[in-house]
Amino acid sequence: MDIDASKAASAAGSARDFRIERIEAFGVAVPLVGEGFKNAYTTKKVQKSVIVRMTSASGAIGLGNIDPSPGYSEETVEDSLAVIRNVLAPAVSSMDASNVHVLLDRMDAVQPAFLDAKAAIEMACTDLVARACGLPVHTWLGGAVRDRVSFNAWIGILSPDEAAAEAKRWHDRGFRSAKIKVGGGIEADRDRVLAVRAAVGDGMQLRIDANAGYSADESIRLAHMVADAKLQLFEQPAPAADLAGLARVRREGGGVPVMADESVLDHASLLAIIRADAADLVKLKVMKQGGFLRARRMLETASAAGLRVVIGHGFGLGVNTVAEIMMAATSAAVIDGLECVGPLKTADDIVTRKLDLTSGSIPLPGGPGLGVELDADRMAAYRFD
Repeated sequence: MDIDASKAASAAGSARDFRIERIEAFGVAVPLVGEGFKNAYTTKKVQKSVIVRMTSASGAIGLGNIDPSPGYSEETVEDSLAVIRNVLAPAVSSMDASNVHVLLDRMDAVQPAFLDAKAAIEMACTDLVARACGLPVHTWLGGAVRDRVSFNAWIGILSPDEAAAEAKRWHDRGFRSAKIKVGGGIEADRDRVLAVRAAVGDGMQLRIDANAGYSADESIRLAHMVADAKLQLFEQPAPAADLAGLARVRREGGGVPVMADESVLDHASLLAIIRADAADLVKLKVMKQGGFLRARRMLETASAAGLRVVIGHGFGLGVNTVAEIMMAATSAAVIDGLECVGPLKTADDIVTRKLDLTSGSIPLPGGPGLGVELDADRMAAYRFD
């Protein structure tokens, strides 16, 4: 190598010094549209989230974002903020943001739990390194297998007429799949689901989600009651720990595909689902699974076992939403109708350009990194400590 080439290589190495110099964690509370959203756990009117901003020794920036949901997530926003600021950030200070294997091992050593909090830091590392290299995250993860992504609409626990009208509005916008929340009574659920199918005809794939609120027996009865709706899947039709119950719904529910969500946490839980023949599909999230690397490993395991995958946390802000879109685009095992639809539920965001998902599909976002920037004014307006 000649002297000029050596200098150039040295300069390039200096420009990509990925040692973590600073990690900032912010709490934000962004209002949701309308009167908020109700599921089997709670009704909420704001999305409380954590934003992480990481700075490397060379000045590169990376962003992370997690959006815990009350009753569903194992962590609260306050828990996540505390463990990031007081435990995880000090533990990874000065580490190489590009070596996620070592970084995750370090975080696990100081705090065995808190996958959400770890995901925020790992996401920021991935964004920082991919951004510094001028690559979108989906390329950094191995490459996209689609150049356009579609999204899944949702219908809450509404009366049949209200649910039918809501489904028709989604259909007319361009959405071709929708999730119907169920819970509180299988007869009311039956009426809601059949009313939606009648309203949209064969023009939409329909999913139902019990959020682990029903027993296997109740879900089996409901599956037969809505057989004419020709459901795409039945999400979490038994309590999270009841893998035998999920398997029973698969066997006795008239052939409706079962998707595990609350039952899926780490790789061990996914393997348990596979061994129990408890699901046809699984839902994965970058946040819940502890970051890109762990979620991507689980995605490949599910695919190898013949399971299809749904990606998406329904209340993500702009950073987390793009993260899930980019990961989803890297695997053919992921079905159309992503559930990372937070920008449709929030009245605002903390990024400079809020994603417009109103037509039901968008071109795959590009980078570098996640390709998003924080809006200082919005961060200040929604920040809490």
